Amino acid sequence: MSLDDLNADVKAAYSDLGDEVRVDLDRETRNELAMLLAAFDGNREELVRRAIHALYRSTVDTGDLDFHLRQGYDVTYDEYLSGMTYDEMSGNSVSQFDQSDERRYQQ
Repeated sequence: MSLDDLNADVKAAYSDLGDEVRVDLDRETRNELAMLLAAFDGNREELVRRAIHALYRSTVDTGDLDFHLRQGYDVTYDEYLSGMTYDEMSGNSVSQFDQSDERRYQQ
């Protein structure tokens, strides 16, 4: 997979989402949401939006998003944001790198 594959998958997922997402809640999640609704303003939609933002920020900050993107697409979040791989940014081709260094983020 590549940066182009990631871009295509993000665009496809975005168009599939639409404006509304229906989610079935298990008992634990329902209890946690009820606690948050009671503690905060009671606006369910706003709490879900906040939760998605918090999870997204956390995965970016901890490097977890990079790990998963590297595993699935062989790119990082920074590469996705810039629209080009590190090799493309530096003008180097993959053949110029040692094979062990080329996949340093993959196991």
